[in-house]
Amino acid sequence: MKKEIIRLVDIKRRFTVGNEVVKALRGVSFSVDAGEFVTIMGTSGSGKSTLLNILGCLDTPTSGEYYLDGIRTDTMSKDKRAEIRNSKIGFIFQNYNLLPKTTSIENVELPLIYNPRIPAKQRREKAIEALKLVGLGDRLDHKSNQMSGGQQQRVAIARALVNDPVILLADEATGNLDTRTSLEILALFQDLYKAGRTILFVTHNPEMSEFSSRTISLRDGMVISDTRNANIKDARVELAALPKQDDVIVEK
Repeated sequence: MKKEIIRLVDIKRRFTVGNEVVKALRGVSFSVDAGEFVTIMGTSGSGKSTLLNILGCLDTPTSGEYYLDGIRTDTMSKDKRAEIRNSKIGFIFQNYNLLPKTTSIENVELPLIYNPRIPAKQRREKAIEALKLVGLGDRLDHKSNQMSGGQQQRVAIARALVNDPVILLADEATGNLDTRTSLEILALFQDLYKAGRTILFVTHNPEMSEFSSRTISLRDGMVISDTRNANIKDARVELAALPKQDDVIVEK
């Protein structure tokens, strides 16, 4: 029997904008088991950003219940939610959110700095291990401005993994990347999925859902479909099928 990592029960979120009440989420319920790779789809205004903030313990619902790894989070204090965020959730953002002029190791160490039980030497060892896992063993001391977008996103994924979270929460993680680099990052996500990681990939791009094991679609703050993907595309196969990049011609 698989372990339940996420359970949402009738989640509603309302915002007051001037004299108007905006119903961003209108009763969202679903659960995610350990080892699933779930795409959460939705266009602008569907409620996916609001849902992402609740899943990431950055916000709380107006009503409903949210359980993360068996712990109810919606009734927690802000400080307690911050602890849960740091220990159980690995965030990966569209814009990488790396510290500029800081090495890969220093960026990846960042979440561990808030854990007093991990000494500096162990922090460095764990950061190096995470960077090697994402294929950046040769970029340990490179700074953010010395790396490509794809390499920066790999650093961000390593940072998300370093605390060994129960879930990876990716927000448009390939949104700033070209097709080839996007597929390389998706291949890495698929490797993590095959290794047993639980991944929620939030996106507006329907093509991304073809690489995950399940797709939850939102519209107007409600779940309109929740489907299993019987034919998961292999990102490495798609990558190999791309036309070879032309040689760059430099004019003198």
